[in-house]
Amino acid sequence: MTPALRVIAPGLLTTIQDQGRPHAIASGVPPGGAMDRFAHSAANLLVWNDPSAATLECTITGPRLVAERACVIAITGADLAPRINGQEAPMWTSIMLAEGDELGFGGRRLGARAYIAVAGGIVGDRWLGSMSTNLMVGRGGMHGRALVAGAVIAVGEPLSEPPPGAALGDTRRPDYADHTLLAIPGPHPREALFGATFRVGIDSNRMGYRLEGDLLEAPDEEILSFALIAGTVQVTPDGRPILLMADHQTAGGYPVAAVVVSASMPSAAQLAPGDELTFAEVSIEEALRLRADQRETLDSLIS
Repeated sequence: MTPALRVIAPGLLTTIQDQGRPHAIASGVPPGGAMDRFAHSAANLLVWNDPSAATLECTITGPRLVAERACVIAITGADLAPRINGQEAPMWTSIMLAEGDELGFGGRRLGARAYIAVAGGIVGDRWLGSMSTNLMVGRGGMHGRALVAGAVIAVGEPLSEPPPGAALGDTRRPDYADHTLLAIPGPHPREALFGATFRVGIDSNRMGYRLEGDLLEAPDEEILSFALIAGTVQVTPDGRPILLMADHQTAGGYPVAAVVVSASMPSAAQLAPGDELTFAEVSIEEALRLRADQRETLDSLIS
């Protein structure tokens, strides 16, 4: 474990995240982990890390970081206008930082969450087998909280020395400007969900998005609680839909109108309060094909 980056300014909400704690769901622990799993995995692969390594998840506004030593990084996900020593830096590309180089961000241009991977993988507190930060219970990551000024981010030893300049081409990156989320009807479908325009509410967070717009058919009776996954679209008693995200509760009794397919979850993760979105119905076969395409894209970074 070696110090790699020092935090000058933490940004709005920058946390350490990995692939989460899916094995702990049966015990009632939210899975957590990176909201945009595709961008998180791509950032790791660009610096020759395992996709399960921890990265920094930066929300809306990025941090200011100074390199404590030479290291290779990659920035993926939202375009928050990354800059190195004041000069625009490429995204979805591995970059060499020299000791003393400063990484900063100019402001949000597209998307909501950027990911910073460092060769060797970021090291944080491990809780229930994961370094992901769980803000609700204050565990994992950087002592269970968002980054703070003055903190030093450590990394592990790289498996091998990644070459700077590896990149994921524009055509293979997610289209974060497309706010149409593909979904499969759930066990309690609501026809009015598909095609309607909704807006992400101001009280949305990593647990879920409260969606504003036309009300859906409200449940007429209570149902037994059942297991939930990220991408679930629940309908509250007043007819408002909620899109569950990475820190979602593990079970619930609200009707499930639809489930957003895994290939659309990166786009969902890049929505911010005030953004508009729609749901479009797809078949299970199409959902599986789209997921396979994303896996193929990530595999292309390994070969």
